[in-house]
Amino acid sequence: MATSQTEDQLVQSERLTLSGMHCAACVQLIEFRLRQLPGIELFRINTATHKADVIWKAGENNLKNIIAAIIHLGYGALPSSQSPDEFEKKENKLALWRLFIAGFAMMQIMMYAFPAYLVPVPQVDGDLTPDLDKLLKIASMLITVPVIGFSALPFFRAAWRDMRNRHIGMDVPVSLGILLTFFASVWATFAGGVVYYDSVIMFVFLLLAARLIESKVQKKTSVALRVLTQLVPVSAQKLKNYPASRDVESLDATLLQIGDFVLVAPGEHIPADGVVLEGRSECDESLMTGESVPVLKQVGDQVIAGAVNASGTLIVKTEKVGMETHLSSLISMMEVAATEKPPIVLLADKHASRFLSLILVVAVVTGIVWFYIAPARALWIAISVIVVTCPCALSLATPGVMSAAIGLLAKNGALIKNGKAIQSMAQATHFVFDKTGTLTVGKLSLIEQKASRHVLAAETIAFLLASGSTHPASKAIADALAMQYQSSLIMGVDAMHEVAGGGIEARIDGNLYRLGSVSFAAELSQQTIIVPAEMASQTVSVLADNAGVILLFGLSDALRDDAVATVSKLQLQHKHVMLLSGDREEVVHKVARKCGIVDARAGLSPADKFDVVQSLQKQGAIVVVVGDGMNDGPALSLANVAVAMGQGAPISQTRSDVLLMSNRLSDLDFGFTVANKAFRLIRENLIWAIAYNMFAIPAATLGWLEPWHAALGMSLSSVIVVLNALRLYLLPQPSYVVTDQLA
Repeated sequence: MATSQTEDQLVQSERLTLSGMHCAACVQLIEFRLRQLPGIELFRINTATHKADVIWKAGENNLKNIIAAIIHLGYGALPSSQSPDEFEKKENKLALWRLFIAGFAMMQIMMYAFPAYLVPVPQVDGDLTPDLDKLLKIASMLITVPVIGFSALPFFRAAWRDMRNRHIGMDVPVSLGILLTFFASVWATFAGGVVYYDSVIMFVFLLLAARLIESKVQKKTSVALRVLTQLVPVSAQKLKNYPASRDVESLDATLLQIGDFVLVAPGEHIPADGVVLEGRSECDESLMTGESVPVLKQVGDQVIAGAVNASGTLIVKTEKVGMETHLSSLISMMEVAATEKPPIVLLADKHASRFLSLILVVAVVTGIVWFYIAPARALWIAISVIVVTCPCALSLATPGVMSAAIGLLAKNGALIKNGKAIQSMAQATHFVFDKTGTLTVGKLSLIEQKASRHVLAAETIAFLLASGSTHPASKAIADALAMQYQSSLIMGVDAMHEVAGGGIEARIDGNLYRLGSVSFAAELSQQTIIVPAEMASQTVSVLADNAGVILLFGLSDALRDDAVATVSKLQLQHKHVMLLSGDREEVVHKVARKCGIVDARAGLSPADKFDVVQSLQKQGAIVVVVGDGMNDGPALSLANVAVAMGQGAPISQTRSDVLLMSNRLSDLDFGFTVANKAFRLIRENLIWAIAYNMFAIPAATLGWLEPWHAALGMSLSSVIVVLNALRLYLLPQPSYVVTDQLA
């Protein structure tokens, strides 16, 4: 359980594991009722994993009351820290027994129903005498009783729960259909008439089988979330008095504090985010980044929680622990994304309960009309209307498709932070790329350095400024000047701040300096800066003061291995690809030519990029923006889908819908393929569910369907849309070809 202090009082949060949910109406009921409890600030259910995130004010409520409220609604709930394995095993075993009883009864009852099918209207001189007919009906009734009293019990409990809460869920019409058919058959057994015991048992069997299949599919589609959850380290080896001694204390990983020292032996999971103080090893980070090759870690390198230490022993100083770790953030973002549905699906989920209520009204009206047409058929036709409808198919497969898509992308290094991005990516018309760190590796190297005039300790000043920025150009300059930095010079640095799209500015020993783009530096000196011809194709950073240019730095980058292929694939799919950069025109157009991008624009500020994206959207474009820097923040916040590189600046990551943890552009292309397929499957499911109901409901009201036809159709409708979601796994996995292309 996590706690945090707000302005007025303590706020607590917890993740719960829920059970007993079968459709969108169940989720609606729980969320609606729990959000009405006092002190509840957030209650959100992940329909793929059956987890719920809850945040409440400690002074107004507590976890015990929240769990009790869920149980009172008729569902199960327990903190996610408590393993639900035993409960799940018990529930699965009971579900199999219910299915077995219904299946066994279904086989037996067909022997008694078969003679009636052969001779539907018994004659005195026929093979099926009235006495024998009645005996077979009584035998069928006795066989049906265990199915009603045991196999169908979950439906009755859920229906009673819904009725008690004045809510219409899927189990209400299901239970009505079962009970009405059974008791009407009991009446016909003794009063004379047609019985449908076989239809009752078949309906229960098919529905139980469908829900069992749905449960299995849900577990399969949420496997990526489950694997990541299992990666959370459960224990840690803490060094108690490091570096004075190497005494080790074994403790729960959640008890680690920032600044603790931990020993990570070969084969163990790293328990927290931190920095390596001692040792050298390779770490497997594939499940977090999608990178299959182990990453070498040595003194000074960052490590992330959940990664597996493959070879040597490491001593790590923790920097982020518990729910603050990189891994915990990934899990949280993925689970949030899985709960968010594309707009096309929200309408179906929103009206699921209303649809069920409408069907009950239609069934009653149909029964009344048929009572005047053919009284003997009126009840059975009304029951067929109730049974044949399948609103759960409208929303059943959507969580499965979403979880499968999110899991597939996570496996390949693309983290979906916003589930709505799936639909937007599938409908995207324009892809806007940044240059540095996006189409290029972002690992600039200093190629050339020119001095415009002599300033004492100019390299030291440039180093101090560059060290204060996370921009790739600043990092390259800082790395190159590290050896020239005169640490013996004590210089006062004040008012250092970074200007998005420009560079970094600070007052050093009383003088104002800027390090950044040509235009940014020129603003300070109010002088025109001319870049030497030999540096025209390079990315140029300028160190300047009020008097003018001091140093010019020529930097070069390399194209990502997959940049050309990714752009080409997008263009082949008739997507408009653009390159927007704050760099100089010569550099930008050189990269654009290599990538085959026709629409490339240089010298843009963050506001300019924002305006371009806004203009495209006003023309009806659905825009995907891919960037990694601070200057991409405004454009990313406006984009229909914001894609940030995993190595990028934190501001670009926080504003993104998709995070490319692998830093591979090919994973963006794969993500586009997955989004297209997922959105197509969702549309297929919705079209099928709507078409089925548009045919089945009129057919039932016209008396074309018997109750057993309705039972079969309703069950198969759910199974079809659920199995259709699994087709997403048939997509071929991407392969990676490494090339070397210099920008």
